[in-house]
Amino acid sequence: MMTKLALVEDDLELAQWIYEYLSAKQYQVVMYHDGQKALDALKNSDVELVILDGMLPTLDGLEVCKQLRQYSNVPILMLTARDEEIDEILGLEMGADDYLTKPVRGRLLETRIKALLRRNTPQLTSPNQSVIQLGALALNQANRKVSLDDKIINLSSNEFDALLLLATKAGQVVTREELTQALRGFEYDGFDRSIDLRISRLRKKLGDSGAEPYKIKTIWGKGYLLVSEVW
Repeated sequence: MMTKLALVEDDLELAQWIYEYLSAKQYQVVMYHDGQKALDALKNSDVELVILDGMLPTLDGLEVCKQLRQYSNVPILMLTARDEEIDEILGLEMGADDYLTKPVRGRLLETRIKALLRRNTPQLTSPNQSVIQLGALALNQANRKVSLDDKIINLSSNEFDALLLLATKAGQVVTREELTQALRGFEYDGFDRSIDLRISRLRKKLGDSGAEPYKIKTIWGKGYLLVSEVW
């Protein structure tokens, strides 16, 4: 069965090019050119990934991303018009899983899509490996659900991946280099802030106030550590 994607882009020429490229790669693509119309349609859609432009009529891409995240964990790949850090940061803060800067390159777009779909696909694990339990915190790798004190914590795909990596090494420092390579697929350049933003969102959702007792501790100059004793 073909993977179904949603493309939300108001540049008709670019949208048609992406549509034709991905269709040739055996993806089923539905297109929207208006932010509000796309959001309304995606509320009851079975798409497996959303490619979302940052600048859209009626409702801009950042607001579409923010509202979509309130009820869906579908992977979101943002397209930003300018190579400016603020665009990338805002998209990630709204819950986007990854971003690409225009002009879009076909092979890179497909690589990012495959990576997001792969990370969002439940992995087959044996029962004793499926759940990571740290006190009241439970991560189910089979269905990619997280609960804390028996309450489901709604995490995006990239937030789950970051928490899973930290949880598998609970009590140990996970460097920014490790996190960037595992979660974004390239080496840390010393400037990329996307990992820090993911950790910031995780802390808020897990009730980490940023003061002791920490749940996710910053190890300055190195990375992050999931504290195993506080859950």
